[in-house]
Amino acid sequence: MKYFILDVDGVMTTGQFLYDSSGKSHKIFGPDDSDGLKMIRNHLNIHFVSADERGFGISKMRINDDMGYKIDLVPSNERTKWIEENYSLSETIYMGDGFFDHIIMSQVGYSIAPANADENAKQQADYVTLRSGGDRAVAEACVHIFNKFFK
Repeated sequence: MKYFILDVDGVMTTGQFLYDSSGKSHKIFGPDDSDGLKMIRNHLNIHFVSADERGFGISKMRINDDMGYKIDLVPSNERTKWIEENYSLSETIYMGDGFFDHIIMSQVGYSIAPANADENAKQQADYVTLRSGGDRAVAEACVHIFNKFFK
């Protein structure tokens, strides 16, 4: 495996969107996921995707500005094509939780879903974390990836 592509909302976050009178204002990111990614960053090219156009600025601030990883706005139903055009499906580990993610998971080399993912995503995933998105699921996935592919 060469690439680790992660969805943001529901994987790095709880999947909840907090609104105030001016619109989407906050997302809840969990602890330790950044540390987990540090375990594998020398082994894999890590890239994030989000379909949340209105909240992309929040995601970009956490993923790119704070953590230093690439993030792109990619609609869920276009991710398989995006991965194929930018990476290699067979060499990609994908972590997602959403309604369309089972389709992506069926095309990549290895797939991971957090415990609170859509049922179809969990059924298609090669590994389902015990933790939920926004609650150390990514850190758990990183330990799993390290032990499975790089130990």
